Parts: sequence; C-alpha cells; structure tokens
Amino acid sequence: MIKLSNVSKSFQTKKGTIQAIDDVSLEVKKGEIFGVIGYSGAGKSTLIRCVNLLEAPTFGSVVIKDKEVTNLPAEELLQVRRKIGMIFQGFHLLKTANVYDNIAIPLRLTEVDKEELDKRVTKYLKIVGLEDKHDAYPGQLSGGQKQRVAIARALAQEPEILLSDEATSALDPETTESILELLLKINKELGITIMLITHEMNVIQKICDRVAVMENGKVIEQGRTVDIYARATHPTTKRFVNSTYHKELPANVLQELIQTGPVVRLSFVGESTSKPVLASVSTKFQVSPNILAGGIIQLKQETIGALVVHLNGDQEETKRAIAYLEEQGVMIEGVEVAHV
Repeated sequence: MIKLSNVSKSFQTKKGTIQAIDDVSLEVKKGEIFGVIGYSGAGKSTLIRCVNLLEAPTFGSVVIKDKEVTNLPAEELLQVRRKIGMIFQGFHLLKTANVYDNIAIPLRLTEVDKEELDKRVTKYLKIVGLEDKHDAYPGQLSGGQKQRVAIARALAQEPEILLSDEATSALDPETTESILELLLKINKELGITIMLITHEMNVIQKICDRVAVMENGKVIEQGRTVDIYARATHPTTKRFVNSTYHKELPANVLQELIQTGPVVRLSFVGESTSKPVLASVSTKFQVSPNILAGGIIQLKQETIGALVVHLNGDQEETKRAIAYLEEQGVMIEGVEVAHV
C-alpha cells in the first residue's frame, strides 16, 4: 500500500545541511496499522509528510498502491492525495466554522454535490460519535471532540490511507485511549490502512500491527510489534519497550545480585505463557529463581508476559537452566546493571 525505498530528506539552513531522513526503507501493507516511533528530532514527522509529498524527498522513491508518486505531475499527485487522509496533533479546525462546515468545506472544494456532501458529513460524524454536534463550534468542544471532528473531516474524503501525525500527543490518557479505540474501529470496519507516528510506546502497544523505530533520521529497527517487544536489539528500542513496564531496579541491588547468578528478563509469548516453565527450573536444576519484577503487556492481538528474574546458582547450572527456558519458547535477555 505504501512503500518507501531509500528515502532521504535534507534541508538547507544558514548553519548548513540538516539531514532529517537518512536512507529509510519500509513498507506498509494494505489494511494494517503501521507505527513509526522515535524521540523528538528523530525525523518521523518529516517521514510521514514524505508519504503524501507534503515534503518532497531529496532522494529515494515513494510508491502508493504500486504507483511511483515522487515525480508525478501536479494534477495526478492531487488525485493520489485525495485518497490519503491526514490528522494532526493540533486538529487544524476553523474556529469560525461549526462542526458541520469544518467537515463540509473540504468536500465543497472538491465539488462534491450537496446531497452526497450531507450524507458523508452525517455518516462520519456518527462513526466518530459526534452526531449531536453538527452545530457546535470548536471553542465549545473538548480536545478529544476536536480530534474526532478532525478524524471525521479526513474520513469524509473517503481515503484508502489515513496518516496520523502525533494525533494523541495533546490529549490526556483517558481521551488518548478513546481515540485509539476509534482508530482501531476505523481500521477494522472501514478497512482503511493507517500509518501513524508517535513518541509514546503505549500507542504502538495498543493498536499497531508493525512498527519502525527511528533515531537520527534512520530506521534502526522494525518488525511486528510483538517481535519488537520480545526481541528488541537496539538500545533505543529497548528503552521504549522497557518504559511500558514501569519497572526499574537500583544499580546497587543488581550489582549485589549478579554476584550469585545472572539477572535476566524472560518474555513469554504464545504457547510459553501457559507453561509453568519457571517453576520447573528449581526442580530440574540446582538453581533458585527469584522474581524481582514483572508485568503483562496487552498488544493489539497478542499478550506478552515479562519477568525480571535472578537465577541464583553456579555458572554451569544457570547456563543449563537458561538453555532449558529457551527450549520451552521463553525469550531471554540479560539485564543491564544500570537499569531494567
């Protein structure tokens, strides 16, 4: 549905060249929700603006539905953009227009006839749960309601792709949750492919099928959300994943524990979640597992259990215990002394 190949974007400033995106390649499949996460300055906003050519890539290729769009004539590019909706952190609503007109004005500009226009406004206000707000003005709405109007406006163009540029960043946690539920509904019921950017791992956790992690303009890791959670390899990705567990062990405690055995993170996915494998370790090996921290992460379609465990025992026995756990489908990584 969306394919970026070796995309780079640089900006010329008085202080020199800024490389916002550096050789990024990724593919968003039809019907999925694909997330791009990174800290401020990672290049994710520039990346998503390259998808609909609001920013023209300096190098590389952008393909939408098997059509190369990077060098399309203006009229053809406009036709492609009409199938790509976009929602923003700042809502971008007209303060002097009511809810109905905020949704209707873009349709009028594309010469949608009045009957069809009214039908679409009514339909999508109902989908976003604001059918009673036709005549309200943005100043009378909460932040979550404003974002719902912005989503209805994007949907009224009946796009095949929806881009979300930090759409929940300005909202409180409860409202964020409701907007994420709405995006899931839109994806499932309307079949719209969604690509979103965020700096919040809970957004990825809640709704994304796959994710790419960005840093300094590059994609440093990407894959299925469940695999990124369970098998993150880059330190930045690990920081994002660890932030969702909200568990941290003091360095001095870890330093003391590792004198008598390794401290490891165990991730349980799929069949391994139903096996009492940790309980078996103490009976099969001369190792005493001590659970230090733990949590359960509910992803869009799967559940991951994570435990931080101290394996108290000599080196050979703990090696055998770790090999046994891996044979049982448990994913294992060592815990750094500085943090969990």
